[in-house]
Amino acid sequence: MALTGFMKAVVLTGHGGFDKLVVHDDFPVPKPNSDEVLIEVGACGINNTDINTRIGWYSKSVSSGTTTAGGADGIDDISEVDATWGGNVVVFPRIQGADVAGRIVAVGHGVSRKRVGERVIVDPWIRDRSDPENRNLAGYFGSERDGGFAQYTTVPEENAFVIKSNLSDAELATFPCSYSTAEHMLDRIGLQEREKILIPGASGGVGSALIQLAKRRKAKVLAITSKSKMDMMLDLGADHAFDRNQKGLEQNIREIIPGGEVNAVADIVGGTSFSMYLNLLCRGGRYVTSGAIAGPIVEFDLRTLYLKDLEMHGATVMQVGIFKKLVTYIENGEIRPLLAKKFPISQIKKAQEAFLNKKHIGNFIILP
Repeated sequence: MALTGFMKAVVLTGHGGFDKLVVHDDFPVPKPNSDEVLIEVGACGINNTDINTRIGWYSKSVSSGTTTAGGADGIDDISEVDATWGGNVVVFPRIQGADVAGRIVAVGHGVSRKRVGERVIVDPWIRDRSDPENRNLAGYFGSERDGGFAQYTTVPEENAFVIKSNLSDAELATFPCSYSTAEHMLDRIGLQEREKILIPGASGGVGSALIQLAKRRKAKVLAITSKSKMDMMLDLGADHAFDRNQKGLEQNIREIIPGGEVNAVADIVGGTSFSMYLNLLCRGGRYVTSGAIAGPIVEFDLRTLYLKDLEMHGATVMQVGIFKKLVTYIENGEIRPLLAKKFPISQIKKAQEAFLNKKHIGNFIILP
């Protein structure tokens, strides 16, 4: 292939609605720098970070959840200076997309040419080589550097993990962001065998990953989702599924589990149910969050925290080593992909609209 050629790519031109996503057929193919590889993208998944970065939701000036209208049209009066996950300014134009599966087609200086042809999935956390465990120096693929909503993309070679699997590229692209986030959350709280864990938002990408990974640890899983998706959550391995809109939800959960309390909550929802999640924790229970799709501003009684000796954790930049474990789980068939639907790159806006409607289970995939 000619590295001086052009490619299809979705280019984000600024914060705002779908109009800020521009599909190009003639965007320059990137060249791998030293210690980088060039990947021909086979598939790239969509996740909440793509939406939230585009609309500037991470800004402290935003107090609402990620709504369908806000995700489509953008949010008024955001602060540009802290509109990314790390509280920094986004550099435009930017190619988003963190969930890449594909093949290495070229390498930069310092990378063995033997890597050309390898089938890989990408760890989306880009780290400083001199201090990889320093979370303050980490950047995110598709946010701090161009990502995978394109035919080609570059990453540091250590971020391209060889994968040996019979799964398709589209299936593999469901794993990187959602499943590594979920495994990080479970690592943060040290979830153990036979412990009871509550998972709100269980049908989304991270939620469905949490179910599988918690069951892999032989925990007892209680999933909260919409009524129409309850059976699928049970099929994924959840021990109990609850309709998030049912009356008396907290009491119904208490009645179905011994002791009426859980050991842990893995939350990506937040919003008005936050206090209920803490109430359901046992003494010494652990809460972990990696999102707030129902709203980041919550009601929080500090007495619940200290009188019950609770632990609370945030989970964003995962430790080195988690993604390597994830690759092993995939290769061993310990977790399964949940591919909701595939879209061509030209339909990126339609794909994100469907993502925002939240009627799916699992992940939407872009095919370049």
